Amino acid sequence: MGNLKARARRGVVIGWALTSTSVIARHLSLRAVRALGSFFGELTWLLVWRHRKRALQNIAIAFPDWPDKKRRETVRSMFHNVGQSLIEWMWLPNLDARKLAETTEIHDAHYIDEALAAGRGALIFTAHFGNWEWLAATVTLLGHPVTVLQRNRDEPDLNRFIMRMRSHFNMRSIGRKSESSALEMYRALRKGELLAFLIDQTIRAESVKVPFFGRPALTPIGPARLAVRTEAPVMIAFIERQNGKQIVHFQKPFFSSDAYEITARLTAAIEEQVRRAPEQWIWLHNRWKDRPRWDRTAQFTRVSAAASK
Repeated sequence: MGNLKARARRGVVIGWALTSTSVIARHLSLRAVRALGSFFGELTWLLVWRHRKRALQNIAIAFPDWPDKKRRETVRSMFHNVGQSLIEWMWLPNLDARKLAETTEIHDAHYIDEALAAGRGALIFTAHFGNWEWLAATVTLLGHPVTVLQRNRDEPDLNRFIMRMRSHFNMRSIGRKSESSALEMYRALRKGELLAFLIDQTIRAESVKVPFFGRPALTPIGPARLAVRTEAPVMIAFIERQNGKQIVHFQKPFFSSDAYEITARLTAAIEEQVRRAPEQWIWLHNRWKDRPRWDRTAQFTRVSAAASK
């Protein structure tokens, strides 16, 4: 009970801080917003040593041949980018079609229409890379409704703030562990909408191990199974901050009847993007963490071996 109360109080404080920051950020220029974000990122790099240590450990797994100096510079830049993305998110309600054209360079948006052409909806994936909330807002401003599967936080005020920010762009959120989540996802696809997922973290959900930087990484397989069951196409998109602009790339949609193959293919695309701009991926998460309870790789291996006899 004490922990629940503490989380509730923390949620109130975080919600108040985010709301206050959002009010200020909306009255600033985008250039000032990014400068403020970089400042907070530098403070975090200097003061939050545990997170800095964890990020350095993780990037060493991905880039073992890099010198320590390069890894430290990349992680420090990552903190700056996270700070910029956070304050940009506070500014994001200012984004409309005109400002989108001024601030965002969009490549291959026609792939969204291609994915939705069959009328089965589509699953669109990205990673915790760049400003993924800006990416989602971009898709909606292009005229495509988006439903986001999200992890509900323990702090109700924080959840309400996130949903309020997304609702500005008519994005709908589905709680990952809610009783109606599966039904809501099926409904969104039946209506021909886009379902958005981030699958670049190890979470408490049914997962399989796929290669990521040469090491097996538990990756949720549920979204790929949904694509197989509904015969909905799959696509991936990334957003990257370059020289004061947001650069959005949509990749060609595809379909596979093999959920493992879909998951591995998406993860390979994420790795390629991280290698392109490693300072814009969040290295704070232990991507190679084992969660035996959720690992279905061994189960699939046993089933496959039994079937081949």
